[in-house]
Amino acid sequence: MVTVSKGVGKSTVAANIAVSLPKQGYKTVLVDADLYGPSIPVMFGVQNESPSAGLKAGKEVLIPIEKYGVKFISIGFFIQPGQSLIWRGPMASNGLSQLFRGTDWEKTDYMIIDFPPGTGDIHLPTVKKINITGYIIVTTPQELAISDARKAASMFTDKNINVSILGIVENMSWFTPKRHPGEKYFIFGQGGGEKLAREFGTKLLGKIPLIMEVGETSDKGVHIYNQTDKTIIDAFDNIVKQLTETKPVEI
Repeated sequence: MVTVSKGVGKSTVAANIAVSLPKQGYKTVLVDADLYGPSIPVMFGVQNESPSAGLKAGKEVLIPIEKYGVKFISIGFFIQPGQSLIWRGPMASNGLSQLFRGTDWEKTDYMIIDFPPGTGDIHLPTVKKINITGYIIVTTPQELAISDARKAASMFTDKNINVSILGIVENMSWFTPKRHPGEKYFIFGQGGGEKLAREFGTKLLGKIPLIMEVGETSDKGVHIYNQTDKTIIDAFDNIVKQLTETKPVEI
């Protein structure tokens, strides 16, 4: 499960974690739960495809799209490009529940849920209806992002919800020019991920550098393992290694 503040690259992180897991032998599914801004179909380059229908135990089910070893579903497959989804409250919750329960996932080791930014109509009902093991907070080192991430973490660790923390991922940690590979520029500051991890008693799963190629490949539906910069591949491999060895931390 991935939950985050806006503008920190949450969907990019969710998609690349999902792609990295099968490479380490895990059967992985990805649910694009960002009903108001679904981006997973574009990131996997399948925005013109549609899930097929099938039968299981006499009931009609959705067959998820599969690419790069990941099975995934998104509301983006069922709306026109550029179309706004005007769902609120129970309608949004029910629509998302149908994606979870009406899809034939088969055997799964990890389910990654890419939640929309903030807290509200999508997060709370989903947590109550689905047995979620834990969540990952994605942030940048910037104080504003840390503040938003803190609010999300506080919601999920509330005693009435009590979902465990798996760890923190700090995105856009630094920028290194190609012509100066030994230099690091901390555009958004330093230490934000460590600060949040200490505050909630969890670990920093990893830091991801700001690399232009990541955004470019995501727009083209190409995963990180096709990139020339191995720094980003190592970063995600390390995050997945940390994630699979991590026991949830309860607050």
